[in-house]
Amino acid sequence: MTTNAQPAPIPATVEPMPMVAVVLLGLMTLFWGVNFPVMKMALREIEPWSFRVLCLTAGALGLFLIAVLTGQRLAAPRRDWPMLVVLSLLNITGWHLFSAFGISLMAAGRASVLAYTMPLWAVLAASPILGERLTRTRMAGLALGLGGIAVLFSDELSRVGAAPAGALCTLGSAISWGLGTAVLKSRRWGMGAVVLTGWQMVIGGLPVLAGFAFVGHAPDLAQVSSTAWLALAYAATVPMVFCHYAWTRLVGLLPAGVAAISTLMIPVVGVISSAPLVGEAVGLREIAALALVVAALVVVLVLPAWRRAPAVPAGGRAG
Repeated sequence: MTTNAQPAPIPATVEPMPMVAVVLLGLMTLFWGVNFPVMKMALREIEPWSFRVLCLTAGALGLFLIAVLTGQRLAAPRRDWPMLVVLSLLNITGWHLFSAFGISLMAAGRASVLAYTMPLWAVLAASPILGERLTRTRMAGLALGLGGIAVLFSDELSRVGAAPAGALCTLGSAISWGLGTAVLKSRRWGMGAVVLTGWQMVIGGLPVLAGFAFVGHAPDLAQVSSTAWLALAYAATVPMVFCHYAWTRLVGLLPAGVAAISTLMIPVVGVISSAPLVGEAVGLREIAALALVVAALVVVLVLPAWRRAPAVPAGGRAG
């Protein structure tokens, strides 16, 4: 029996969440959640192709400007290009096109709920692509979070059956983003989060631009209200620059499954903010969903850290 055995390393899935991840997650949840009703306000007057071209252009320019001002190298390493194209098509083209059409065809709050089934697809993809174990903690958290989403969406099932296009588009955005999350985590990228996110928007935006050229149409600027312009300005800047950057950083800081599950609060913010912004109702169903989602986040993000916390001896202190 050895006397100098070292303790087993703590798996990444139970390490305390870094403070930078907590801050990024909180801000991203607020800004992305509010973005769903804000997008609805813009999409009432601007068709989806034009809306996404404007958003992706502003996002890419903003990110590259930040990179230049902070002295970062803009070039993407040649070895990253094949997977960068795949990542961009999933995280940008698929997510942005499907979500824009979905939100234009259904209630903004409910669209945010369906879009954030993304953690289910990300957790499922992380197992074969990344080898991340489907632990009991993650599965319990995922079940609680998706239960909250099911509560929010329960009264929409009849409407989905009558007009499924919006729901199918939004579900497509969730699947695309979930797969993209696993791809993003699958390698060590040769560039920082700002540059990586900017290149995703450039590459993923090309199919969107092509679609706009063939089937889209430019909005009649004289007919667009000041409210729609303000909504577009918000959607094209804060979510496109900060939220996408924050998400890229979070996937780098956390296991893909944990990062994905941590987004479950976003649709709750989306539903609650839809009440004052676009007049969508909030009631007991939304409160119950919020409770389930908070429970999911506690199970996945808080309980593992508590389990690993060092015991405090009687009359003493930890450390």
